[in-house]
Amino acid sequence: MKIVRLFGAANRARLAVYLLALWKLFKHRDTPRAPKWIALAVLAYAVSPIDLIPDFIPVLGLLDDLILLPLGIALAIKLTPEALWQARLAEAEASKDKLPKMVWGAVLIVAVWLLAMGALGWWAWRTWGAA
Repeated sequence: MKIVRLFGAANRARLAVYLLALWKLFKHRDTPRAPKWIALAVLAYAVSPIDLIPDFIPVLGLLDDLILLPLGIALAIKLTPEALWQARLAEAEASKDKLPKMVWGAVLIVAVWLLAMGALGWWAWRTWGAA
C-alpha cells in the first residue's frame, strides 16, 4: 500500500509540473493559437473546483479526471512545436511557481452544466410537455 501512495504522490507532482508548463505555454508569445486555447481549457478544468462529471457519480466521476486531463495535456503537447514545449517544461521543472487560482474556470464549468440542463429541460418539454 505504501508503494501505491508513493507512486500517487509522484504522479501528482508530475501532473503539477505539466500543468505549470501548460500555464507557461499559454503565456508564451510564440505559442500557436490552437495549443494555447487547449492549454487554457485544460488548465481551467484542472484548477476548477467543479468537475464536468461530479465525483460522486460512480466510476464516471473519477474517470473524467483520469482521462480528460491526460488527453488534454497530450493534445496540447502534440500541437506545440517540440522545442517550445521542451523549453516550457524545463522552465516548469526548475520553477517553484504555483498555478494561479482561476475562478473563471469554475464559472465556465457551471455554465456548461447549466446549458446542458437547459437543453435537457427544453428537450423534455418539447417531447412530453407539448402533447
